Amino acid sequence: MKKKSYFTSGSGARKAFVSSFQDKTELKEVIDFNNKSNILDKIFHKSSENMHELENNSISLTVTSPPYNIGKDSDLDLTDDEYWAMMKNIFTETYRVTESGGRLVVNVANLGRKPYIPFSKYFTELLIEIGFIMRGEIIWQKSKGANANFAWGSWLSASNPVIRDIHEYCLVFSKDSLKKSSKGESSIEKEEFMESTLSIWNINPARAKKIGHPAPFPIELPQKFINLYTYKNDLILDPFLGSGTTAIAAKLLKRNYVGYEIEEKYIAIAKSRLKTEVN
Repeated sequence: MKKKSYFTSGSGARKAFVSSFQDKTELKEVIDFNNKSNILDKIFHKSSENMHELENNSISLTVTSPPYNIGKDSDLDLTDDEYWAMMKNIFTETYRVTESGGRLVVNVANLGRKPYIPFSKYFTELLIEIGFIMRGEIIWQKSKGANANFAWGSWLSASNPVIRDIHEYCLVFSKDSLKKSSKGESSIEKEEFMESTLSIWNINPARAKKIGHPAPFPIELPQKFINLYTYKNDLILDPFLGSGTTAIAAKLLKRNYVGYEIEEKYIAIAKSRLKTEVN
């Protein structure tokens, strides 16, 4: 899948960065899959390119938001080819560990204006190539009352008005089957079910400064997907755990989580939030 290059080019630090990914994915111990305490409610400080800790078909739902490898807040410094190779590795592993009928939800935003970068399209193509079945997309409308006092371009000129995005996409996929095979105790009410199956969700964004992460999503986002697609005690994965929002949502809804994160500073934030936000 060839994608045109719109991303920030790598620097001399790139090789060391990629090397650190490879180092962290080496298999250094034998995992006892019968001992679920090895993985339940655990955060692994390593790349999710190799999730050898997880058994095949063990994950009911993945909710995640991948890094974009662009902009001043990005922790990545990769070429386009390196970035998409990493995404393919991670989501191929996600496919392996997802149960039949299990769901994958990928939150992405389209970026840029010169030109516009359709990330949602690129990720959709990649995930279908891996083998996931696309089930739809949620338009996450982040702000109905977007700031009407700010716009790019002049309202008096038609030369170059620029569309302002106030939404992101949540791309929804399943593995192998359209229907989840496992059974359990649901926690969703009828009214929430009816609302959650609509394709537009109005949820205010989380504040990056408050959380301490450049791109946190609000806890309501993973909560709605967890309630919609899983049962109590199911295992929820976030391969880009970041500040831990997916893990917090899972525990609040009586599910288990497993997360992967390469940045120690975000793991510290996630663990702190789990202590303070989960009773």
